[in-house]
Amino acid sequence: MSRMNSFTQTVLFTDADGRARFKTETIALDQGTPQSRLSALMTSAGLQLRESPVGFKSDFHVTTTPQWVFILQGQMEIRLQDGSTRVFDPGQHFFSNDVLPVGATFDPRLHGHASRQVGDQALVTAFVRT
Repeated sequence: MSRMNSFTQTVLFTDADGRARFKTETIALDQGTPQSRLSALMTSAGLQLRESPVGFKSDFHVTTTPQWVFILQGQMEIRLQDGSTRVFDPGQHFFSNDVLPVGATFDPRLHGHASRQVGDQALVTAFVRT
């Protein structure tokens, strides 16, 4: 049986050029016991649940408050300004932190991401704000 020493997270962030990008980071599971490895405790500012019907899609927008997004049902596609996409399935997650750069005015041709529900099931997500 393998043991995880870290937790891999996908991060949606604002790069130096103001564009949203994806990157992968690890969170150490260096606390707890060998039978129950834990990360350090992370603070949160609340939990919000959302259901989006089949056909849901958003225009480009930025994340206003950094948050974990957990897919509970259905599939969520995130599209970036460069045309790249990622689809997240039930049980998957990402950390959404593509906030507007300080002093910038939102430009939907430059900033943020668009999201949409894909597949034949409504999208149910849990947002945990940090």
